[in-house]
Amino acid sequence: MKIQSMRFSKNTCVSALVVGLLTLGGWPSLALADTTKFTLTSPDLANGTFDSKFVLNGFGCTGGNVSPALTWTNVPAGTKSFSVQLNDLDAPTGSGLWHWAVYNIPATATGLAQGAGNSATAPPAPAFGGNNDFFDTGATGGNGNYGGPCPPVGDKPHRYTFTVYALGVEDVQAAAGIPKSGTAALYSFIFNKGIGKGLLGKATLTVKFAR
Repeated sequence: MKIQSMRFSKNTCVSALVVGLLTLGGWPSLALADTTKFTLTSPDLANGTFDSKFVLNGFGCTGGNVSPALTWTNVPAGTKSFSVQLNDLDAPTGSGLWHWAVYNIPATATGLAQGAGNSATAPPAPAFGGNNDFFDTGATGGNGNYGGPCPPVGDKPHRYTFTVYALGVEDVQAAAGIPKSGTAALYSFIFNKGIGKGLLGKATLTVKFAR
């Protein structure tokens, strides 16, 4: 009887330890994995949607069309450059709608400042703004690089997904053999498939917007 009592007590202690660890946030290894994940955030979009300042000025919208600030952390080892793209996954096109693209951001960068998509000289050198689906429409102004959200009236909230790619190459065009003027869809293919092991990691931030 005494031996059984001791075993029961030991099992109870182990169970209590497991419950305690889970209550405090899980096993140490799991907590470590969470804190080292490549992550993308935006102080300008912390409320989960776009304020008028960041909305398109055109196609029926009257926003400020300023690109929001982005910040990334826990960069993969060996990163030599970053690229950023913004896509509306719910645009009624059958293929989404590309709103913003910035390529060849230096590895020393920890994000993009607010307004980086509104001037050709705003991104940190040698980064440059790529084409989006508003190209030559006149809706975006400036260098035609950032186009804010402007979904059709009455649509359910659209999902606008920012993606930052950590790359093991400094110059995407040279590494992949594509022109600077390539479409955002072409670049997305290169990042996700064509560049192979050159993609070291990617992080996304999805923000919803409706009108």
